Amino acid sequence: MADFSIADVKKLREKTGAGMMDAKKALVEAGGDIEAAIDGLRAKGLATAQKKSSRTAAEGLVGVAVEGTRGVAVEVNSETDFVAKNDKFQDFVRHTTSVALTLGSDDVEALKAADYPAGGTVADKLTDNVATIGENQQIRRMKTVSVGSGSVVSYMHNAAAEGLGKIGVLVALESDLGADVLEPFGKQLAMHIASMFPQALDADGLDAGLIERERAVAQEKAAESGKPENVQEKMVEGAIKKFAKENALLSQMFVMDNKTSVEDTVAKFGKDNGGSVKLTDYVRFQLGEGIEVEEEDFAAEVAATLKG
Repeated sequence: MADFSIADVKKLREKTGAGMMDAKKALVEAGGDIEAAIDGLRAKGLATAQKKSSRTAAEGLVGVAVEGTRGVAVEVNSETDFVAKNDKFQDFVRHTTSVALTLGSDDVEALKAADYPAGGTVADKLTDNVATIGENQQIRRMKTVSVGSGSVVSYMHNAAAEGLGKIGVLVALESDLGADVLEPFGKQLAMHIASMFPQALDADGLDAGLIERERAVAQEKAAESGKPENVQEKMVEGAIKKFAKENALLSQMFVMDNKTSVEDTVAKFGKDNGGSVKLTDYVRFQLGEGIEVEEEDFAAEVAATLKG
């Protein structure tokens, strides 16, 4: 083994942001010379970025952007919240969201292939960020909403900067009313969505698998009641209807009064303002939702490195 210590590996990681195993390998190849190892890692920026792609990226930022009657939300993940506060990372998410807005699609691969404002593609800039910042970063998902006329309204909960944060919401309001009228109301709807976490726009849009899981739970509860089979069936159907009502956006009780459904609230708003309004689509991106984060054992990582 080359003449270097774990302290040298740590020092190299601090200087370059490289992973522990990458830093160790670079020192081996450089015969323990830290400066030569730094040059080696810089020369292998792409390889370094690719090796980091196996690490779990569950932090990061959600970006939202709106222009006219179109809006987009993009989730870009990093490994740590520390990187999410990095100006370079925030600029990347902001610019990438702006690029996504021009595409009018939900295709992440198309976004990666699109031109980045500073040159190259979005994917090129992402690779450069991984190599420079030293953490895995991924563009996880994007969604675009639009209306023919009316307004798309954005809202960011726990904002880290303008248009960047932990929970990004877009509300698409098809309407003959002006944006100045729709914006304040759209913000209220977006805050409701951020708070109440609807699973779909309406009951028909709810995931079939989700409904079946709820049905299985309801059937088990009904069976435990000991009531006749026909009564149990009614209990199950009632439970499913209640679940659908509580998890579909349009049928949820509007959080501002908890008395009127969102659908009726939207219709009343349009009527009260002398026009028509229909909530046609929405986006709610919560950072890291659905990502399973692996527990890290730093002591084991160090031990494995020392063993070679």
